[in-house]
Amino acid sequence: MRWSSKRCVVLDMDGTVYLGNIPIQGSVRFIQNHWKDIDFYFLTNNTSKSLSTYVTKLKSMGIPAEREILLSPVLPLVNFLRERQIQRIYLVGNRDFARELHEKMPDLQECRDNVQAVVLAYDTELTYEKLATSALLLQKQEVLFLATHPDLVCPSPEGPLPDVGSFLKLYAAATGRQPQYIFGKPDPLILQPLLAKYAREDMVMVGDRLSTDKKLAENAGIDFALVLSGEAKREDLEGEERKPTVILQDLGEAEKDFG
Repeated sequence: MRWSSKRCVVLDMDGTVYLGNIPIQGSVRFIQNHWKDIDFYFLTNNTSKSLSTYVTKLKSMGIPAEREILLSPVLPLVNFLRERQIQRIYLVGNRDFARELHEKMPDLQECRDNVQAVVLAYDTELTYEKLATSALLLQKQEVLFLATHPDLVCPSPEGPLPDVGSFLKLYAAATGRQPQYIFGKPDPLILQPLLAKYAREDMVMVGDRLSTDKKLAENAGIDFALVLSGEAKREDLEGEERKPTVILQDLGEAEKDFG
């Protein structure tokens, strides 16, 4: 794969562009060097922060990002809620996520009675009350169970932190329920705006996770560049039937392709 032939580079963020609040210097430098000749998009499954928060974070690292080039599970979730005419939900999510959701759906009601769906996001303000209330609501089979993404953990400089996938195991044990719909990577629906704009051969997904980033690229039919700056290690590929298109220590190694 030649990087210079790609028009659209889709970047996972945590573990690929930065680790927590620490920039991955090679990756940031590559983005800065090629900002004008490649269309960069930033994709996250992390629903604990609003897109505005990510824009501020990327800008603080010298990347001139705007909301229009950020993708998250929020958009396919909102589209689903609108299509199903779901207006009454019980939300297991933090204030940042709630604000993002209500910006896009001002009429959405958070409630405990006549709930149409329980929506589970990466809730960094999780309480036992939220767990108990949502678990009781999920005893009603007519209540839909929706999750923003399947990640088991969220990377941090100190180590992995419990994410939505870990919460789902708790709900399965407590309620016997699995979500009917999980948005975000590796569902290619999250890339639909880009797949409608670019040819697949002009796109590449860059990420540090096999279960979400690599699988998303495979599901979408685009190239995948694995970076070893986050979760995945080279030995993790031993059991993988399909290998990444390219493996890099970080995105900075792609610079050599531009000579």
